[in-house]
Amino acid sequence: MEYTVQKLGRLAGISTRTLRYYDEIGILKPARVNSSGYRIYGEAEVDRLQQILFYRELGMSLEAIHEIVSAPQFNGLQALMEHREQLIGKRKQLDLLIANVDKTIASREGRQTMTDQEKFEGFKQQLINENEKKYGQEIREKYGDETVERSNKKLKGMTEEEYAEATRLAEEITAVLAEAYETGDPAGEPAQKAAELHKRWLTLYWSEYSKEAHAGLAQMYVDDERFRAYYDQARPGTAEFLRDAIHIYTGVTK
Repeated sequence: MEYTVQKLGRLAGISTRTLRYYDEIGILKPARVNSSGYRIYGEAEVDRLQQILFYRELGMSLEAIHEIVSAPQFNGLQALMEHREQLIGKRKQLDLLIANVDKTIASREGRQTMTDQEKFEGFKQQLINENEKKYGQEIREKYGDETVERSNKKLKGMTEEEYAEATRLAEEITAVLAEAYETGDPAGEPAQKAAELHKRWLTLYWSEYSKEAHAGLAQMYVDDERFRAYYDQARPGTAEFLRDAIHIYTGVTK
């Protein structure tokens, strides 16, 4: 079956403007343009749009999706199987959060008790899942499955106070790093304070700390474009500045 832009938009639940934009950036071209100038989409385009929307639902950028679906080795069936596994993971996370809410309601109503640690189980698991999705492969290749699982176990076991401290430290690191970057000196006092705060933040998550591992992680912030993009989003060059500050702080260079 063939569809015009309007019909495909209604079918998929997206705007015609979105479909036209997908055409403009080359992520979803119509099968043809008819004599009246209308974009016409066929079965292959419908399947590709489904894949695009699956990836969007998983939080991927259009640039990343375009790269994936345009790759010569792209396998639609394999992609669907991977989507299914990721969606199952999201469903498990939602089930965990729902169970956490139910338990909280029961606790507030006096029907059961709930420890402070249990109150944050769902949020901690969500953080673990997000980190695994974004950086799991690289982190596991660099540090090994056992190290990652120990770190996840430590996160799950965090008290309310420790979890709040980790959040506070992350915010303080961002503020101090911004101040330090303006000095241009990774060896200066503000930059070294940022490195010290970063160490304190890491020790809340890592089962054990080492200068070598700290320096290696700092290098990954530069080497991995996703880490680099996160740190450089406000000030380009921040990832390298933090790397240099941590290398000076630890005395280890990679």
